Amino acid sequence: MSREEKQQTQQAELQKQLWSIANSLRGNMDANDFKNYILGLIFYKYLSENLVSYVDKVYLKSDNMTYEEAWQKEEYREALKSQLINDSNMGYYLDSDYLWSTLIKKIKTGKFDISMLQKAVNIISESTLGNESEDDFENLFEDMDLNNSKLGRGVNERTELISTIMLKIDDIDFHHEDAEIDVLGDAYEYLISNFAASAGKKAGEFYTPQQVSRILAKLVTINKAKLQSVYDPTCGSGSLLLRVGKETNVAKYYGQELNSTTYNLARMNMLLHGISFKHFDIKNADTLTNPKHLDLKFDAIVANPPYSAQWSADPKFLEDERFSAYGKLAPKSKADYAFIQHMIYQLSDSGTMAVVLPHGVLFRGASEGVIRKYLIKEKNYLDAVIGLPANIFYGTSIPTCILVFKKCREHEENILFIDASKDFEPGKNQNRLRDSDVDKIIQTYIERKEDEKYCHVAPLSEIEENEYNLNIPRYVDTFEEEEPIDIKQVQKDLKEIDKQIVEVDKELNVYLKELGLEEI
Repeated sequence: MSREEKQQTQQAELQKQLWSIANSLRGNMDANDFKNYILGLIFYKYLSENLVSYVDKVYLKSDNMTYEEAWQKEEYREALKSQLINDSNMGYYLDSDYLWSTLIKKIKTGKFDISMLQKAVNIISESTLGNESEDDFENLFEDMDLNNSKLGRGVNERTELISTIMLKIDDIDFHHEDAEIDVLGDAYEYLISNFAASAGKKAGEFYTPQQVSRILAKLVTINKAKLQSVYDPTCGSGSLLLRVGKETNVAKYYGQELNSTTYNLARMNMLLHGISFKHFDIKNADTLTNPKHLDLKFDAIVANPPYSAQWSADPKFLEDERFSAYGKLAPKSKADYAFIQHMIYQLSDSGTMAVVLPHGVLFRGASEGVIRKYLIKEKNYLDAVIGLPANIFYGTSIPTCILVFKKCREHEENILFIDASKDFEPGKNQNRLRDSDVDKIIQTYIERKEDEKYCHVAPLSEIEENEYNLNIPRYVDTFEEEEPIDIKQVQKDLKEIDKQIVEVDKELNVYLKELGLEEI
């Protein structure tokens, strides 16, 4: 089975299970609310199972006993607590009485109470207090309110509903060793797209489809066997950062996310993918107004910022080192270039940055035109412009593009334009990039050769002639000439059709006469 087939199979399996779980909750609460319970329980299941597996392999392998058995012995229990809290791969512990498997057994024997689940998630968070892992586990489960009346009017009703959901989640296979999907990210995307219509328009802000993530990740890791750091200033669920880690060895992941629920999801996702709390640093704040990593420069930067978001554009930002050199700020109604400026500031001299944005950034004028010209003419940082198909993001059908920036460019005399807008697999709700489409984009970027109707290597003089307008059709001509029309043949065909009509009318009149009806 190919990687693409495996991915589709795993996604279909996950979606089938999520649909069943969501149906259990429908009628109790809005879909935008119940996704928090599903994702929170998936994460708790992972933390519990991962903990047991790790302890059995690392700490108890030679003792010939299980995690549960060791926990019942005070000497082992205290040793495990100390070891796990200080272990960079864990940083937390969980009482054996509150493991996922233990609670599932209690559900099946009718001994479960929803308060046990509350106790379990509290133990995880409390175990980290005062330790290095505290910040990365703090409030991870705050969106999973188990006292919410929407789950049921009383403890018994809430217990019954949560029990049903937990039993269904217990059947989910995380594919730990063979994962081609991002379980939390894919679950979030599926729940948003199918059940949370009111929030659907924002889904693209929080999650980047796997194939788009692959493109961005491949672009920033070409010829790089290792990265000291990768950064996403609008990290959403963290899927983009994690995809970079699939392409190369990453020492540390950095991110920032404004939405607190999605911030929790990103931290969950890091831990669920086996990223130690010591190897990621994700903050919850507005990146433009309150950046948390401004003293750092990054080897790779990837981002899918909220498209044309509003920001203050306060004149005070003209004194901010991120924006001061350009002389202009991005407009209040469109923060796209503000995010670009922020990321450029944090990009290392040897780093690569790849960002997904709406096509408007290629040609809009006024202050955006000034910033775009400065980046190209004065700094020469723009390396490539890649046009993507329309309707590949949840919640928006607009076509998007990828901009690739480097401070030290190998091909400093030109900019590569790729029009990949016509290469995709059509879908009922969203179009989808295939592996072959992704590979074609990356190979074209590496080879940087002319390919009629697909890509063009534009010298900087051509960019200047176009007054720094980067609209892709100015550089890649995809116009398809129509076959010439033979007018004489068309006239001949029309005359033949007229003859056929006359013959049909005659035949019809015969039938009408037989029926005693008026002829045509």
